Amino acid sequence: MTQFKAINPKVEVSGAAVLSVVEGMETFKGTALDILAKHGIADPKKDGWYLQQAWLDAFREISESIGPATLKRIGSKIPETALWPPEIKTIEEALASIDVAYHMNHQGGEIGRYRFEKTGKKSGQFVCDNPYPCAFDSGIIKATARRFVGKDAIPVVKHDDTQPCRAKGGESCTYIITW
Repeated sequence: MTQFKAINPKVEVSGAAVLSVVEGMETFKGTALDILAKHGIADPKKDGWYLQQAWLDAFREISESIGPATLKRIGSKIPETALWPPEIKTIEEALASIDVAYHMNHQGGEIGRYRFEKTGKKSGQFVCDNPYPCAFDSGIIKATARRFVGKDAIPVVKHDDTQPCRAKGGESCTYIITW
C-alpha cells in the first residue's frame, strides 16, 4: 500500500484526528493551519469530517518540507486528540485498540488497518497496512503504549527493517514494540 495515497478517494477523516497536525506542530500552529488549508482543510473543527487524501497530501508536504520527525510528533498526538474507545485499562488493550480507534476516525470506505499481536510477556508486533507514513504510525504506537504502560516501563518501538516497508513500495510496515 502506497503511503500518502488514500485507498478510496471518498474516505473522510475526523476533525479530531486532523487536529493532531496542529497539536503536533504546536510551536508552528500557523504553519500547520496554512498547510492544511493549502490542501483543502481550512479551519478544521473537532466534529468535522475531511477528505483523507487532503490530509495525506498535507502529511506529504510536512514530510518533504519539515521532515519525518514532525510526522512522528503528529502521530504521538493522536491518542490525545482522536476519538478513542473507552474503558482501556492495559497496554495490551490499548495497543489492540489502535485499529478500533483508527476505524472510529475514518468513514466512507476501505482504509487499511493496524494489526497488533502480543509476542511475549512485554513485547508485541504491529503490522500497519494503511496509507499513512512510517513515522506517523511509529508516533501513534509509542504514544499509545506510553499512555497505558506502568510507571516503571519505557516503551520502545522499532521499525522491523527485515520486513517490507511502505516507504520502499511495500504493502505494509512492521514494528516491534517492547515495554
